[in-house]
Amino acid sequence: MAPIPGSGLAKGLAVTLRAMTRRAHTAQYPDAQPELPPRTRGVIGLFEENCTVCMLCARECPDWCIYIDSHKETVPAATPGGRERSRNVLDRFAIDFSLCMYCGICIEVCPFDALFWSPEFEYAETDIHELTHERDKLREWMWTVPEPPALDPGAEEPKEIAAARKAVEKQAAAEAAAQAAQAAQAAQHTDAADAADAAKAPAAPEGTGAAPRDETPGPDAPGPTGPSEGGPA
Repeated sequence: MAPIPGSGLAKGLAVTLRAMTRRAHTAQYPDAQPELPPRTRGVIGLFEENCTVCMLCARECPDWCIYIDSHKETVPAATPGGRERSRNVLDRFAIDFSLCMYCGICIEVCPFDALFWSPEFEYAETDIHELTHERDKLREWMWTVPEPPALDPGAEEPKEIAAARKAVEKQAAAEAAAQAAQAAQAAQHTDAADAADAAKAPAAPEGTGAAPRDETPGPDAPGPTGPSEGGPA
């Protein structure tokens, strides 16, 4: 069936009429801030302590807008006779948001959770060079990163939390065992000291118990003080 001439125009006008009859809801920005979803891609925050300068984010960025500089430092051996180790130290971490396409690849490929999305979007600048945020600025965005959503009650415990919990339990068990060993050693010393004191004490000879006291008066003992014989009655 051939389309009716002018049907497309009629459909377009119908959409316009429906939109005209609806009540407009205008958000008075910036007086009324928008309610953004928690996964909004606003700006990228850097948690510098987790960065190991692996360069994965800079290599995977399709716009090449991440700039990283670092140097190597030698770490002394932890034990005598051990080998010295070298580690990368971060000197510069910058993101040029005038080039960034907000794809989030850098955040996804980071193996150490050093990059996070923040819902903040109010960082427009009059100078395009100011859109290159250095690591100090990226660190400030971390304060605006929302907390991660709660895990499902039936979800498996994260490996990091499980490892930390097992380490704490192991340390508590070791401390309890050490305290029990110290208490047993102290009790053993006390028993040994008591046994030594008992061995040093002189033993009483057999048959030297206290004899019953003889109350019978001897021949030289004075007699009773009553009236003598032949005396006056």
